[in-house]
Amino acid sequence: MSLRLVEERKARGWSQAELARRARLVAPVLSTIESRRLRPYPTQLRRLARALQWPLEQAERLLDDAESAIRS
Repeated sequence: MSLRLVEERKARGWSQAELARRARLVAPVLSTIESRRLRPYPTQLRRLARALQWPLEQAERLLDDAESAIRS
């Protein structure tokens, strides 16, 4: 998830602080999600999907990819 998340955030010209604000997260949490050190909780995932205007199914697929990366 993190690489796609970073790309989407930067494509919009948003800082981590801006995406965190829009997703109602704190910036340090977003940073750990983007760096793949934290798997977002379902609530956080929904908030990110809503802020980025992603269908939730797309965000869930990206979460599965991120989970695989965290395990390796």
